[in-house]
Amino acid sequence: MEAVEVITTTTIKAPTHSIHNSPRKIHLTPFDLPFLTVESIQKGLLFGSPKDTAFQINNLQRSLSSTLAFFPPITGRLVILQHHDNIVSTHILCNNAGVLFVHAVAPNTTVAHILQPKYNPPIIRSFFPLNGVKNYKGTSQPLLAVQVTELVDGIFIALTINHVVADGNSLWHFVNSWAEISRGSLKISKLPSLHRYFPDGIEHPMRFPFTEEEETQHSPNLKQQIPPERVFHFGKEKIAELKRKANAEANTDKISSLQALLTLLWRCVIRCRHVEPEEEISYVLAIGVGPRMVPPLAEGYFGNSVMFGFVTMKAGELLEGGLGKGALDMNKMIALHSHERVKNHYESWMRTPRLLKLFGGSLVTSSSPRFDFYGNDFGWGKPVAVRSGGANKGCGKISVYAGAEEGSIDIEVCLPFEILEAMENDPDFMDAVSS
Repeated sequence: MEAVEVITTTTIKAPTHSIHNSPRKIHLTPFDLPFLTVESIQKGLLFGSPKDTAFQINNLQRSLSSTLAFFPPITGRLVILQHHDNIVSTHILCNNAGVLFVHAVAPNTTVAHILQPKYNPPIIRSFFPLNGVKNYKGTSQPLLAVQVTELVDGIFIALTINHVVADGNSLWHFVNSWAEISRGSLKISKLPSLHRYFPDGIEHPMRFPFTEEEETQHSPNLKQQIPPERVFHFGKEKIAELKRKANAEANTDKISSLQALLTLLWRCVIRCRHVEPEEEISYVLAIGVGPRMVPPLAEGYFGNSVMFGFVTMKAGELLEGGLGKGALDMNKMIALHSHERVKNHYESWMRTPRLLKLFGGSLVTSSSPRFDFYGNDFGWGKPVAVRSGGANKGCGKISVYAGAEEGSIDIEVCLPFEILEAMENDPDFMDAVSS
């Protein structure tokens, strides 16, 4: 497979006469601001080829412009204001500066080249624009970049979106809306709510310590450290079986399918790493907190509404306690994220601002099988797979997606080669994996 060749780059803006209910300035919350120092979200969809590729790429550009009218933060830029002693504040300026649209071609890459290998081919990372760009660069770089790469027999639509502006839920809200407009709709079925969450009495913009110079000097070169990735597929029946087993072992009915599945994965990785029984281990989960708040955040809340939760125990406890032990502890940790806990986290960040660093050593899960990946028909059929780019990838990064068939789940695992190979030889884990 040869390198990707860029054909054109274009700036796409919303039609200036049709920007809907756009605030000029959007202040950012303690849910948004920690992401300044990491990279963007990178997600992409793999499709078969449309009959008229040139027409569909033009249609993607036109429909992208129309969709941006409903999502003015995406087409703006970040503003970072310096105050004193390296204290800054930042906001989104909805100035319709535009998003980047890249048309590229991978002349010798087929859909099979993406789907058939055991490990994700490195060329996938070349399908994504703005590689290596940290979110604080959104002052000069687009907050959204799209790359449409033509394959021999397919198309890959990749999105890189600034994580200060959107989380995964917001990203897929936007993509679902873009697909609607691309299919010919004049409006979208769910409007975004552009008002960020600020409790009564909270002053904004929020001020916190940050300098771009210091961040650049101390930022590690993560690109040289990305381990290989593999996607494991789990069918609906196997997932249901794991859920039954975990609940039976824990003598409960509270454990979800995903909690059982992630615990199966966690136990497998700990076995394959040969972790000592007394060593303390953690599993990190990105938890959507919008529905947990009182009142809940608006269904179309456009911004970050995620907290990171940690399940911690000794390796021996996880392995000896069966599937039920780890899954029940995961369930209890998630249940602790009540409105009061979310509010306390929010207020704690205001007192002691902390910018995010990538977690080292733990398994860290993001994305969700609840997101609508396969409903994104842009006019020539549904996608056949979802993949992520290289942003924020490190040892232990786990991405969870709905599978192509209803009720199934795909888990994209980023770990050293020897661990991924050992997982393939772990009968307890592989018994649940579907071909």
